[in-house]
Amino acid sequence: MSESSLAELLRSRGLRLTAQRQLVLQAVLDLGHATPEQVHTAVREVAAGVNITTIYRTLELLERLGLVTHTHLSHGSPTYHAAGEHQHVHLVCRECGAIDEISPEMLRPLADQLAGQRGFQVDIGHVALFGVCGRCAQDGEQR
Repeated sequence: MSESSLAELLRSRGLRLTAQRQLVLQAVLDLGHATPEQVHTAVREVAAGVNITTIYRTLELLERLGLVTHTHLSHGSPTYHAAGEHQHVHLVCRECGAIDEISPEMLRPLADQLAGQRGFQVDIGHVALFGVCGRCAQDGEQR
């Protein structure tokens, strides 16, 4: 998102474009998938005075504005990524921590079955599957 588009969106909601808001959004876009702590590290490389509380508040604001979204990929902090990206399911390796993505269409049959049988609507953009990636599985077999 361009700086002028972000400024317009914020103004339409009665908010100002601040350097911190711009830096946090840019860090999420640059990092792809990032925890607030990772965003904080990236932002501090440019603006050393930004504290972690500002990062959390800014991420919450950017999510309310529909610019970023989060998912829980571990027991720790949520992981943020740009909301404009295509929806995807996260594959998280418990061994090496790698994060991969698959198309939500791979889960569509399960989502449709849950909707039909239980009336439950799956938010596929927040789905994370945990397991062992192919590389770690192969490494484990070689041991």
